[in-house]
Amino acid sequence: MDQSTLQIRSALNYGKGRSHEGIIKYGFCLVKGKANHPMEDYHVAKFVQFQEHELGLFAIYDGHLGESVPAYLQKHLFSNILKEEEFWVDPNSSISKAYEKTDQAILSHSSDLGRGGSTAVTAILINGQRLWVANVGDSRAVLSRGGEAVQMTIDHEPNTNTERRTIENKGGFVSNMPGDVPRVNGQLAVSRAFGDKSLKSHLRSDPDIRDINVDANTDILILASDGLWKVMANQEAVDIARRIKDPLKAAKQLITEALEKESKDDISCIVVRFR
Repeated sequence: MDQSTLQIRSALNYGKGRSHEGIIKYGFCLVKGKANHPMEDYHVAKFVQFQEHELGLFAIYDGHLGESVPAYLQKHLFSNILKEEEFWVDPNSSISKAYEKTDQAILSHSSDLGRGGSTAVTAILINGQRLWVANVGDSRAVLSRGGEAVQMTIDHEPNTNTERRTIENKGGFVSNMPGDVPRVNGQLAVSRAFGDKSLKSHLRSDPDIRDINVDANTDILILASDGLWKVMANQEAVDIARRIKDPLKAAKQLITEALEKESKDDISCIVVRFR
């Protein structure tokens, strides 16, 4: 049995579910990477009934320097979004405000939560019809519309012009030392994150947000941490996920292929199949 099959078999965390009507199905799988520390990826994947609506809640939180910040996000970020009074009227600003408030809470609990941080990609599916996607960092959401991959998030990396300018305007710097990846103050490879108290004066935590109507063309949504996207193009991921009817098997297949391409990082993947 090859190494990637072994790693998938030892995946501690996988599962699947469906919407109340059973039309929309999802599967998820998380595999620990090669690094010598505990798993730092956390996820949410569930359908809930909320104020007469059915919401699909999907998220990947990819932590760094410990697991306490992604664990906190798993527990609190969606409930903070849904607590916003304006959520039904103005989801965009409600998501933005909740991200900001959640980050403030993490920073004020830093004595318990430690000095680490986390990316986030969140997707809220309202009544199976409207999809709101937000992200901070480099965890990514990719949609398939009629088989075409559409990236719904923006990778917040320190080397892009706008992100670098923001970091420098706040008095920080971007350096490729140590290693070969651009990092904020030579430390962090993403330009936006939750937590990271010591870097926060040079980091943003406001999300990029996109929404779309789920139409007959929309067939698949993939959320994954950068352990997948570092080694796999969006279109390749969509092609694999569309080929496999069962979204749990699709999530496992995506991770298997990422491992075969030598991804060393923790890898988390959620596949949502709309029809």
